[in-house]
Amino acid sequence: MGAALRVIPVIDVLNGVVVHAVRGERDRYRPVNSILCGSSNPLDVALTFRSLGFRELYVADLDAIMGGHPSPSLPEQLARTGLATMVDAGITNLADARALLATGTSRVVIGTETLTEPNFLKEAVDSFGGERIRLSLDMRNRRLLTRSSKLEELEPASAAGLFRNMGVTSFIALDLARVGSLQGPDTHLLETLVRTIPGEILVGGGIRNSDDLRELQSLGVQGALIATSLHSGAITIQQLAESNFIPRERN
Repeated sequence: MGAALRVIPVIDVLNGVVVHAVRGERDRYRPVNSILCGSSNPLDVALTFRSLGFRELYVADLDAIMGGHPSPSLPEQLARTGLATMVDAGITNLADARALLATGTSRVVIGTETLTEPNFLKEAVDSFGGERIRLSLDMRNRRLLTRSSKLEELEPASAAGLFRNMGVTSFIALDLARVGSLQGPDTHLLETLVRTIPGEILVGGGIRNSDDLRELQSLGVQGALIATSLHSGAITIQQLAESNFIPRERN
């Protein structure tokens, strides 16, 4: 068994509500239907996760990622829940990153999907410290998603090595083709990433059940980003607590 793995719930926010993300087909996303929470309001969903014992939250501001402007109101509200929030809001400059951190957000997630200039990562790490920046390797079927001509031909592991040399120490491996699919994570790719990245790796996309979580843990992955399997009940809070993927005591 590998080092401890923690489960981190995900909320994808589009048009102000939490949506069920499936395979990155954003024009087809609909408000989430959850056995855990009867609301699709982001604050309600976040507070539900907090009450169930989670300590962290991954937030994707899809409006900002798809070309809009990041709004401080949502991350500020979510940070006040007491959850340590990491937020992807399509950040591509230091001013927006600074504004996001000022809301109480714990980490700014910079995704390759919206990244236009790789050197921005070095600027962000130099300005805010590696502990405040997390790089998301956004992929579709093992191909890196990016707006940068410098990155588009790179394999995910090669891109990760480039960012590691810029001071990035925490990575997300996110396969949009698997998000919401319940088809399981791409363990072959993850084995490669774990071998080549000497930093923290969180994984998102396709996680189905507790067996998947245990396999990720055995690979050396530190965190699993999950939404669909939590909302559907495919993975229960009791299972997570029994496997020490979340704290046993709630508060």
